[in-house]
Amino acid sequence: MSKLLVAAIDFGTTYSGYGFSFRHDFESNPLKISLNQWASGTGRLLTEKTPTCVLFNPDGEFDSFGFEAEEKYGNLALDEEHKPWYYFRRFKMGLYDQQGISRRYRIEEEGTKKTMDAMKVFTASIKYLKDHMISNCANQLVRIQEDEIYWVLTVPAIWSDPAKKFMREAAENAGISTDRLKIALEPEAAALFCKYLPIEKRGDTFQPGSKYMVIDAGGGTIDITVHEVQTNKTLKELYKANGGPWGGVRVDEALRDLLADIVGTDIMEKFSLSQKIDEIDLFRDFEIKKKTIKPDTKDMVTFKVPTALVNLFSETKNKNISTVVESNKKYKGKLKWVGDKLRMEANITQGLFEESCDKIVDHVQSIFRDKKVKEIKTILLVGGYAESPMLQESMQKKFGHLKIIIPQEAGLSVLKGAVIFGHEPDAISTRKCKYTYGVDNTEIFDPKLHPAEKKIVINGKDRCDDIFSTHVIVGQEIHVGESQVSQRYGVLKPNQTTMLFNLYASTIQNPKFVTDISCQHLGKFTIELPDTTKGLDRHVEVNLTFSGTEIEVTATDIDTGRSVKTVVDFLG
Repeated sequence: MSKLLVAAIDFGTTYSGYGFSFRHDFESNPLKISLNQWASGTGRLLTEKTPTCVLFNPDGEFDSFGFEAEEKYGNLALDEEHKPWYYFRRFKMGLYDQQGISRRYRIEEEGTKKTMDAMKVFTASIKYLKDHMISNCANQLVRIQEDEIYWVLTVPAIWSDPAKKFMREAAENAGISTDRLKIALEPEAAALFCKYLPIEKRGDTFQPGSKYMVIDAGGGTIDITVHEVQTNKTLKELYKANGGPWGGVRVDEALRDLLADIVGTDIMEKFSLSQKIDEIDLFRDFEIKKKTIKPDTKDMVTFKVPTALVNLFSETKNKNISTVVESNKKYKGKLKWVGDKLRMEANITQGLFEESCDKIVDHVQSIFRDKKVKEIKTILLVGGYAESPMLQESMQKKFGHLKIIIPQEAGLSVLKGAVIFGHEPDAISTRKCKYTYGVDNTEIFDPKLHPAEKKIVINGKDRCDDIFSTHVIVGQEIHVGESQVSQRYGVLKPNQTTMLFNLYASTIQNPKFVTDISCQHLGKFTIELPDTTKGLDRHVEVNLTFSGTEIEVTATDIDTGRSVKTVVDFLG
């Protein structure tokens, strides 16, 4: 497929952005990637990413995204006109937390907790970034047709298959053709970026035989993969993708909890609803401050806190905030609040990072207990949260015996790497299967092997229902571009014209039944068998391919040899 231009959208929990490069630029310099510069409404902040916030008007129509959405919603709240509007922020985490994602999945907006179809929210956001990229090219007098653009969309490697499918459908709804769209796993993309860094910055990390760990520390999730460099410089995954929800947002939540502990949860909730623009400024300033808070800081740290929060406290509680803090045994002598300045001892500030950093370190330690990982000598720490000195120090303290590489552009590693991935999607040659995958099936009932409650009668024969027919096993090494194990299935009724399969994932190697507690239903796919002349003597060979970032299904009619590709309906 021709790729005149590759454009990547890094859709993050807290910040999103896009980058692009032309094929000829990539061939001469893979790191020559164009990024957009986003400016906050106040002009105080200029950055390559914009907040993942989207605003819809009272009629449910898209209004704005990013800094623009933040500013507009904040001003609406000041004038008390925000309640009919729909404002969404940090909604990506819902696809990680949500069990059983479907097209009917709805999310709550920030203000009055009204709900909207999540697909509509994600689609509008991706469409905005897509259209902005195309407009940006046009403004630079670059003539490009949409069918000359190859798109890449990033997702965490730890996401479920239905969550990945949800993002693909949202991108398709946004006008990106499915055959010109590739899903990139965020830590893999970051590794590709690091692979092309100058040798003085990456050392011998990407020499054949080298093994390393990628820790993508984002705003929402921590995403971890382990790779070995092959002789042809492609990457082989040694340990299945893993991680958890311990990103930079946890630090923001810790600050919010601390403020609520001082002024009261009711005041913080009222402040959040009525003084939205001040709340936005508070956490925007904190985002910058997070990168300056260091483990060796001894002096008190000063935060700027909106006077609106102080005034709201005074008016509601009829108390002076400074006096309240001084009389609080927990904070006496350790924290001062005067006007719009909150000063706290360094250890309290550093404590805001404690839970998040501890969770990350503990999890990484657990991975190193695996014999396949023990030989790792290098950690690539990437993602926006990787720029925090507190996280860097936590990693150095526990894993100082290893080489820890933090790229200068850690927060842009995924975005730039996603562009590179679009140019060379075969750079990852081998992956480890995250789950045992299989489909539901039946077999002849054997009372010695099968529980009585599983017995069903089909076409006059006793069969056992809910059999887990395994295609790949958790931890299995799967080579990109190669088919995995095929299984043969026959029709159960002579007049049957379709075969419906339900796809399941299990956390154990050999589940017996799809109803086992370890199994999760992912989706379904259907195979057409219109010719019924052979009755029961009809079979299909089903091949599920898991080696890419998404699952592919191929079914072959044994009688005719006709093969068809189909898709798994993950979203119901």
